[in-house]
Amino acid sequence: MEAPYLIIVDDDPLIRESLQFLLASEFRVAAYDTRANAVAWLRQSGVQPDLALIDLGLPPTPALPNEGFRLINDLLAHAPNIRILVLSGQNEESNARRARALGAVDLVPKPAPPDKLLGLLKRTLKISAGEQDARLLMGDSPPMLKLRSQIDLYAASTFPTLIEGESGSGKERVASALHQLSPRAQLPFLALNCAAISSTLVEPTLFGHAKGAFTGAATAKSGYFEDAGEGTLFLDEIGELPIDLQPKLLRVLENGEYQRVGETQTRKSRARIVAATNRDLKAEVKAGRFRADLYHRLSVFAVAVPPLRELGQDKLRLLEHYRAQFASHHGAAPFRLTADGEAAWLSYPFPGNIRELKNIVIRLVAKHAGYDVGDTELLAEFEPQAGTDASHDINADPTEAAKRRLLNEPNFSLDKAIAEQEQAYLDAALGLSEGNISKAARLLGLSRSTLYSRLEVSGRLPDRPGDKLAE
Repeated sequence: MEAPYLIIVDDDPLIRESLQFLLASEFRVAAYDTRANAVAWLRQSGVQPDLALIDLGLPPTPALPNEGFRLINDLLAHAPNIRILVLSGQNEESNARRARALGAVDLVPKPAPPDKLLGLLKRTLKISAGEQDARLLMGDSPPMLKLRSQIDLYAASTFPTLIEGESGSGKERVASALHQLSPRAQLPFLALNCAAISSTLVEPTLFGHAKGAFTGAATAKSGYFEDAGEGTLFLDEIGELPIDLQPKLLRVLENGEYQRVGETQTRKSRARIVAATNRDLKAEVKAGRFRADLYHRLSVFAVAVPPLRELGQDKLRLLEHYRAQFASHHGAAPFRLTADGEAAWLSYPFPGNIRELKNIVIRLVAKHAGYDVGDTELLAEFEPQAGTDASHDINADPTEAAKRRLLNEPNFSLDKAIAEQEQAYLDAALGLSEGNISKAARLLGLSRSTLYSRLEVSGRLPDRPGDKLAE
C-alpha cells in the first residue's frame, strides 16, 4: 500500500526542508514556498493529496494571510477529501480559528516536535470528509468575503445571531462556522429544523418533558436546550415556530429560564442561540405571525447568506470542489466543462442555490464521467428560467414559474408583469379572431366596449382606416 500524499507549503526554507526530511519516511511529500507554486503543481500533476501542512503567512503579504486562506480554498476545490493542518505562530490564534471555518482541520503551533507532529498527521487522516464539509465556506467573491468577515466578528459573542438567506444557500454551514470559530467549539452543536417536526412536538423537543406529560411520554426526557449545555443550539426555519410557543423561547433568550413540559421546576440554559430563516421576518412581524420582541431578541446580530447567483466565479470553484468530491466517491473520472459550458454555468442563476448545484454536479458525474460537457448538456439539467420559452410552457406550474421569475429578476415589477400578460392575451385573441373585436372579446370573456378601451390604452387600435378592426 502506498504512503499517503502530503503537501507542505511554507515560505521559510529551513522549516520547509526540515519537515520534508522528517516526514519523508511516512509520507510522499511535496513541498512548495508559495501558493502559486503549490497550485501549479496540483494542476499539472493531477495528484489529490491526503494531507496538507500550510503556513497562513505566505508571501506576498505575510501580515495579512489572504494567500494562506486562498490556498485552503484551492486545496479543497482540487482535493475535497484533503485534511488541512495550519502552521500557527504564537499570535495567529484568531487566523487559525478562521482557517478552521474555511475547512482546515486544526492548527499546529510552531515549533512542533517531530514526534507530536507525526502523530497529529496520522490522527488527522482519520477525520471524516463529512466533518470537514460541515465547516466549508469557500469563495473569493465580495459577498463571500463579507460573509466570512461577519462570521469572524460575531463568532465569539454570547448573544443570539439570526442567519437570513434563501433555501439551499448554506445557512446551517454558516451556523456551524459560527460555532467552530467560537470559544464553544469543543462543546455540543445541536441543530433543530422547526419546520420538520409537528407543531405539537416542538415544545417537548426544545424543552424536554416529564414522565406522563402527554400520551406516549413513558419516561422523562431532556430537550435540545438541556442537551446543548453551554454549546450552540441552531434553530433552523425559526419562522415556522408556532406563535403560541414564541413567548417561551423569548423567555429563554432573555434570562435563560425554561421548564420541561409537565414540570414546574425552572431550569437554566447557557447555550448560545443561532437561528435561521428563509422568510422575511420583518414582514412576518407586520402580518402578526411572528412576535416583534422575539425578532429583535434573535437578531442582535444578523448575517445575510448571499444567494449563489451573486457569487460570480465562485460558482466555478464550487463546481470544481463537488465534481472532485463526487467523482472520487463514485470512482469515476471527472467531467470537463467546455468554454460554452463554462459560460452557461456562470450565467445560470441557480434558484435552488448550493443544494441545486450539488444535485446538478451529481447528475453530471453520473451521466458524463470523463467527457466534455457543453451548454447543451447543462441546459438539460438546468431549471427553465423565466423569460424563456420553457417558462411559458402551457403545462408549466404558474406558481413555480412565478417563483423562478421573482428569484431571477432583481428589479421585478408586478404591474409590469401583469401588463405583459395582458398584452400577450390581447395579441393572442386578436390573432385568433383575425382582428374581429367582437370575436376577440368573446374569447377573452370581456364586453366589446371594455376590450376596445383596453386596446385604445395599449395602442393596439389601427392608425389607418385600411387597418380597421372588424366588427
